[in-house]
Amino acid sequence: MLEIVVRTENGERHVGVSAEELAGLVRRIGSDGDRFLVVQRIPDLPDVFAQVWHEAGGDHTLEYRDGAADRHFCAKADGPEDVIAVLTGWARQEDGWAEGPAWSLLDMGPAREVPPLDLGEDEREELERRVRQVLVGGYATRAELAEVAEEYLVTEGRRPVSREQAEALADRLWLERVAEQAAWRGETDPERLTRAFTALEEAGITARENFTCCRTCGQSEIGGEGEPDARGFVYFHTQCTDSAAAGRGLTLLYGGFDGSPGTTAAVGHEVVAALEAVGLHAEWDRDPGRAITVTPLDWRRRLIG
Repeated sequence: MLEIVVRTENGERHVGVSAEELAGLVRRIGSDGDRFLVVQRIPDLPDVFAQVWHEAGGDHTLEYRDGAADRHFCAKADGPEDVIAVLTGWARQEDGWAEGPAWSLLDMGPAREVPPLDLGEDEREELERRVRQVLVGGYATRAELAEVAEEYLVTEGRRPVSREQAEALADRLWLERVAEQAAWRGETDPERLTRAFTALEEAGITARENFTCCRTCGQSEIGGEGEPDARGFVYFHTQCTDSAAAGRGLTLLYGGFDGSPGTTAAVGHEVVAALEAVGLHAEWDRDPGRAITVTPLDWRRRLIG
């Protein structure tokens, strides 16, 4: 699998695709509403990406950016196979991946200066604390993190953080976390959790991470998430993620789609078994009316973006 995320014009987001899947996406583009794709690395880094634009009957336009505005280049490609070779090499960071196309510098003009935040110390600390909380949770993209930063202090008639300031703050804290996670070694507890959820999904239980904002929304929406023949479900919502990121363990909500206590208890047993199979400890008293808690838990979720 390639350590990339591919976004398409029609709103699709493909995480960790294979070289064959990337090739298929490149060959697909060209029709209205599906004319480009953007490729970012995992973890996403500010102003580092590659992208291609193509309309049926025309050339393919390639771009890549490697940080600053004076590292943004474009080129024409004769067909999808040339594009596939470039994007696959870029994704793998192969030596010489850029050889072939005739690249030219794309003049993006001078970078806009972002004014410093006009906040008191208390508000600044409160804002950074909230952004870091979402960041440590590990599910937000850089864009979503910037939205949190922009909206968090908003009150009626006051928007103290502009979009540009929010993006600058989110990117700074994002890069700090990327540097921190570079020192992590081996599989982390959130990755073990994902393995457990994948196994449950394959066994006929709808399993969703960081799903909806609260239990009320989760319970009302989980039924529409899985396969029609799913026997039950397990999920945790964003407030549960915040708790796990703060070191208080992770609460899992579960149940059977037939609503019976017997099915709910059976699903609970399967969830606990899946967690234990990947090396996580679950606390549950076998009461179908009580949630499952995963603790202790070292919440180090690697960023994607």
